[in-house]
Amino acid sequence: MRLTLEQLLQILPEAGKRAAAYLPHLLVSMEKHQINNPKRIAAFLAQIGHESGSLRYAREIWGPTEAQKRYDQRTDLGNTPELDGDGRKFLGRGLIQITGRRNYLLVSLILFRDERLLDRPELLEEPQWAAESAAWYWMSKGLNEMADRGEFKRITQLINGGLNGYQDRIKLWARAREVLACK
Repeated sequence: MRLTLEQLLQILPEAGKRAAAYLPHLLVSMEKHQINNPKRIAAFLAQIGHESGSLRYAREIWGPTEAQKRYDQRTDLGNTPELDGDGRKFLGRGLIQITGRRNYLLVSLILFRDERLLDRPELLEEPQWAAESAAWYWMSKGLNEMADRGEFKRITQLINGGLNGYQDRIKLWARAREVLACK
């Protein structure tokens, strides 16, 4: 199945002109990572639609909160234990919000076969790499198979670490399934 611009805009109407900028990159990335049937595409678009605010944000919204200061020291994400800016430098980017030094290194090695994202993490904000990193993450976590089985709640947990924004994700998933005629 090949997603059209009209379908993408029906699923994510708030995307506006950004949909046309992202569509070619989404098509290439989804095909490359076997997000290629209506169930997979619907679940993928619902998740990236929520994570990116309908393709508005390829970079996490950041503010000076205590939680974000602690995020700087998240060693489970490969960030250093010191308050040295790792949290801000490796904040969520891409359409699925790749987060943390360890994940940036992994994605960099996969996408570029080098460590360039450690020096230029903002590359994940560009439509090509935002889409590619999201599709790679999706495939690497086995989410295609979960989408085939309709395990949307579990997909959300693996992407979000919890169920943040679950009702919005469900709404987007329902719309995507309707537009893509999922059975």
